[in-house]
Amino acid sequence: MAASIEDVAKLAGVSIATVSRSLRGLPDVAAATRDKVLAAARELDYVASPFAARLASGRSSTIGVVVPFVHRWFFAEVLGAVESVLSQSGFDLLLHNLGSSEGREQFFSILPVRKRVDAVVVVSLALTEDEVEALKSLELPIGVLGAAHPGFFSVRIDDVAAAQTAVEHLVGLGHRRIALIGGDTDDPMRFTPPHHRLTGFRDALISHGITPDESLERLGYFTVEGGEAAMVQLLGLPERPTAVFAESDEMAYGAMRAIRRAGLRVPADIAVIGFDDHQTAGLLDLTTIRQPVAEQGAKLAAMLLASLTNPDSAQPSDVVMETELVVRGSTVASASEYADTTAATS
Repeated sequence: MAASIEDVAKLAGVSIATVSRSLRGLPDVAAATRDKVLAAARELDYVASPFAARLASGRSSTIGVVVPFVHRWFFAEVLGAVESVLSQSGFDLLLHNLGSSEGREQFFSILPVRKRVDAVVVVSLALTEDEVEALKSLELPIGVLGAAHPGFFSVRIDDVAAAQTAVEHLVGLGHRRIALIGGDTDDPMRFTPPHHRLTGFRDALISHGITPDESLERLGYFTVEGGEAAMVQLLGLPERPTAVFAESDEMAYGAMRAIRRAGLRVPADIAVIGFDDHQTAGLLDLTTIRQPVAEQGAKLAAMLLASLTNPDSAQPSDVVMETELVVRGSTVASASEYADTTAATS
């Protein structure tokens, strides 16, 4: 049977409180006493309970992470990165999957993380004023991925500029009738990307003298099936688009499948560009906007850990990470062709 802290105290001839202070390295223990306790712990092969240590320190060594949908690729990538950083520092991750607008309302009204975590990460939610105030009431470090709020740590990309880059790429290839397959800006879950990427899409068109056409904007709900259904609708228009910007790679996959099932070619008949640089994007030769998904999660986790370690020196800040246009065969026949085109127009 494993030795207990009581066994160590008995062997060392000291109190349980003295054993606890000695093993935690507190300064109010004489060196000789500490040596005696450590020797007894080694002899008994005693391992302190991490839960007891956490209680003694007044911290949970746990960070709560709030996501809209745990099963989607983006959120799974973020969670994996956050968990990896936390585990290296001996912290646990407490996941809250909202799942629906009802689940979201319940979370922010009850705040089940209260007194259970040392900090909170909120992923890709456009927070209301009431939700911001609810999080502030926790009086904990708060990190937001995908948006910026005063007083909160934040890590994000510039979704507006990234969407503009995607459209600029298509316009540079000569496309004028460009469609959008995106997320629902009226979704009660209020994701941040659909709003920002729609704005970037329209702004880029206008900057090139192209009037945005709402008939070319369809909902794909960030799924392969949604992207395919949206593309079928676009192909049914009297004048189909010559290019499509999908707000996620998964929607782009669905669009490409619909185009090919209609007997058309990508990119000869319709060019397609996605967003994310999903791990399978290269396999499907999809041009996309690469964003550092895991890196955003890791950076935010590191910022929160730093704030817990040095609360006076780690002030809330907003970090904007870079995105990158990755050109593949879904918009141009070959990379060399694209290089020649850009060289000629630069």
